[in-house]
Amino acid sequence: MLFDEFKDVFTWTYKNMKDILLELAQHKIELDTSIPPAHQARNKLNPNCAVIVKHDIDKLLTIRFFQPIEKAAWLSPIVIVPKKNNKLKNCEDFRKLNKATKKNPYPLPFSDEVLNTLAGYEAYSFLDRYSGYHHIFIAPKDRYKTTFVANWGAFV
Repeated sequence: MLFDEFKDVFTWTYKNMKDILLELAQHKIELDTSIPPAHQARNKLNPNCAVIVKHDIDKLLTIRFFQPIEKAAWLSPIVIVPKKNNKLKNCEDFRKLNKATKKNPYPLPFSDEVLNTLAGYEAYSFLDRYSGYHHIFIAPKDRYKTTFVANWGAFV
């Protein structure tokens, strides 16, 4: 299988994710300065969901994917989202941050245009096989905007 032959280029565990280079790619978040920062309270979590969230937070803290923070200008709550396989996924509710983010003036390409550029290739993948998508870091100067709050504190 292709994955097995090139397994060294895929992320298989959370521990592999910390090695992604910022020089390769990073998100930048440009804000509309007329919109003040949103400092939202944490959501109450169902005790069963809280166990899942705590497990995920601890796992990502272990590899320093993010860290605790004491003060934050931007603060977004965690929400629990059911997946198609009946598992629960914790996500950050960045809707207020998204409203304050300057919109990208470049439109996304049409799906058929993207697919046409891939025609004729034997294989194409953007998956990391562990999480199902690439993890691109937020530019260091913009990370404070993505602070989220949970029962155990705030994290960035």
